[in-house]
Amino acid sequence: MSAQTKTVVMDTSAVDRSLTRIAHEILESNNGAQNIALVGIVTRGDLLAATLARRIEQIENVSVPVGRLDISFYRDDIERFIAPVVHTTDIPFALEGKTIVLVDDVLYTGRTIRAAMDALMDYGRPSRIQLAVLVDRGHRELPIRADFVGKNVPSSSDESVRFFSEAVDGHTSVEILETDGHVGSAPVESTGSLTQAFNKVLGGDE
Repeated sequence: MSAQTKTVVMDTSAVDRSLTRIAHEILESNNGAQNIALVGIVTRGDLLAATLARRIEQIENVSVPVGRLDISFYRDDIERFIAPVVHTTDIPFALEGKTIVLVDDVLYTGRTIRAAMDALMDYGRPSRIQLAVLVDRGHRELPIRADFVGKNVPSSSDESVRFFSEAVDGHTSVEILETDGHVGSAPVESTGSLTQAFNKVLGGDE
């Protein structure tokens, strides 16, 4: 049985406005786009990273590198999953010397971000890592703070806050759902479909 939506906290327009603002904030914080690269955490952060890259290019007329990071085997709760769905990591550029903007959909306990930073370090040593999230729902268990936030969404620990993307879900929104035992991103079982969605968003066809 799927989780039931309790509240839609961001509709398509609100998500769109927030991503445009975050793109401007990234550029302002880094004095332009010359030395930045975006790395999105699958399964939804990578779609947001692709969207942000397009927005930055529209604003600054500069194409920024974009990568995708799967953290399945870096999680500290990996033992809870008998057969985790492994997606694609694709970082087609050197991290050394760059400011990496790590992108995720929902910031919760901070454990996903810690795992993502561990994973990144296996691919290189950036000069700096910043964090951009569409939603910060609180309940931090680790001392991790986002540099760029679309919206703060207070929620209880027995609720799930999820970002839905048109590219894989058929609609774009952020919703609070009654938890069904899964508090993270809505699952995407097929690595192929997620890769296709990422390429579609990056190409501006979402």
